[in-house]
Amino acid sequence: MEVKVLLSIKEYQPGPSIPKSIWMTLGLPSRGTGLHDLVHEGLPFGCLERIASVLQMQRGDITKAICVSPSTMARRAKAGRFNTIESDRFVALITVYEHALTLFENDVAAAAKWMSTPVRGLGSKRPLDMMRTRAETEAVIDLIGRLERAVLV
Repeated sequence: MEVKVLLSIKEYQPGPSIPKSIWMTLGLPSRGTGLHDLVHEGLPFGCLERIASVLQMQRGDITKAICVSPSTMARRAKAGRFNTIESDRFVALITVYEHALTLFENDVAAAAKWMSTPVRGLGSKRPLDMMRTRAETEAVIDLIGRLERAVLV
């Protein structure tokens, strides 16, 4: 015998929601040709404010991390876009921050603080200061991976 339970809309209680990814929150594709094309085209200047807000970081810290001087910022604001290299550094920053969020179990404040604090495993450099090159960015991601494995052991 089959028992069917029908619930009305009023009785439905949703389960815990899955938090949106940082990429969705920023309105950016997380991978694939959409992301590649956007980086080549250059991220819109307005992304800086959204990134600073979501990452809970000062705009100046972010522009310094991606190696953009104040005079270049003025030119980018006028043009309305960042160049390909700067856009790629934004993507690297968001990727590292996403890994830090995972490390700190989605605690945004803890991830932001860690990104802005000198870390012994990075030669006492701040992760935020290691977005200038792909090698430095990979070192931060590798350290996060080692920290995650150490916690799980």
